[in-house]
Amino acid sequence: MKEDIQRSLRLHIGFFGRRNSGKSSLVNALCGQEVAIVSDVPGTTADAVYKNIEISGVGACVLVDTAGYDDEGALGELRNDATRKAASKVDAAVIVIAADTASDYVEEKRWIRFFSTLHVPVIVVMNKADLCGADEVELRLRNIAEMGDMQGKIKIDAVLPVSVYEGVGIEELRKCIAKVLADKSEVADITGELCRAGDVVLLVMPQNIQAPKGRLILPQVQTLRNLLDKKCMPVCCTADNVAESLAALVSPPKLIITDSQVFKMVEKCCPEGTLLTSFSVLFAKSKGDIHEFVAGARAIGRLSSESHVLIAEACTHTPQNEDIGRVKLPRLLRKRVGESLRITHVNGADFPDDLSAFDLVIHCGACMFTRRHVLNRIALAKSQHVPITNYGIAIAFLNDMLDKVAL
Repeated sequence: MKEDIQRSLRLHIGFFGRRNSGKSSLVNALCGQEVAIVSDVPGTTADAVYKNIEISGVGACVLVDTAGYDDEGALGELRNDATRKAASKVDAAVIVIAADTASDYVEEKRWIRFFSTLHVPVIVVMNKADLCGADEVELRLRNIAEMGDMQGKIKIDAVLPVSVYEGVGIEELRKCIAKVLADKSEVADITGELCRAGDVVLLVMPQNIQAPKGRLILPQVQTLRNLLDKKCMPVCCTADNVAESLAALVSPPKLIITDSQVFKMVEKCCPEGTLLTSFSVLFAKSKGDIHEFVAGARAIGRLSSESHVLIAEACTHTPQNEDIGRVKLPRLLRKRVGESLRITHVNGADFPDDLSAFDLVIHCGACMFTRRHVLNRIALAKSQHVPITNYGIAIAFLNDMLDKVAL
């Protein structure tokens, strides 16, 4: 779980290619250690391997080594499925092609096109360049580069030769990764323009079954760290002493951040001129597309008792009493729409490719997901004309608070 938390805040660089193209060797070379099993046996990498690493110019990131996308058979299809799921999370893709393998590049074109539609930078590496003559390598590189000119449907950001065996091209690849991720390397500013250095911010953090004794839930921790990094002055309280906490302050806070479930109660105490938002709303903006989420929440008003809603959670956990996704949201939705409203739950990677059966998707705050992963789910819903929102925005709408929340 700790590793998952760290990874959700890091940029992900995925390595994709056919079996035995040298993906694992390349990942090991970049890491400077054996983090992925290397073998001449096709299909050695059975599932995605994640390795946290620091890359100069990028900072904290994750290298993702995937199974060969040309795997075959029943087990091969499972591996291919794992590779496709890993592909939805990456911020940059490295397509690895073995120089000693003849190919028509059909599969490579398909994957490059896939990443191009998601606006994910693509680096194509001609690996094992030491096994071919210089002229042959140059010809293959030229052919690959030409794939990037197909009416804009395929975009290749860089093509370069690499030889892990001879240690050639590894540093060039590091620099190339840093270049394509240059504008994405900053950690998301969760609170954005809602506050700045010197501002007092009150965080209302209910300690209920979602936050076991002795712990804070991840959105609270990440938001608190963000405020400290911005040199704000955070003040924390629980939902039962908001009024007392406000009274103890010399002047009203610039911003109050609360749990979505106590919006109405906190709003009654919110001083005039103080902005009010929630942890889930902040994550809707920093991890997703706030405009799509707001539009999706307003679609709740168009639901009927015959509608079908998908509620998606990023993490897998055992549902607790009064669980927000399993209990509280369904209760609010059925109270507004009707008891016969159909609701389906999924969690983790079990997000359907076909959303046509649903009238609305409501996603959790996705503190365990990368922003790219969330944006891809939004894009999937949008492509199928299914509105999508998240927990905090949906709850704000259901409590008639959406127009009062600072976005």
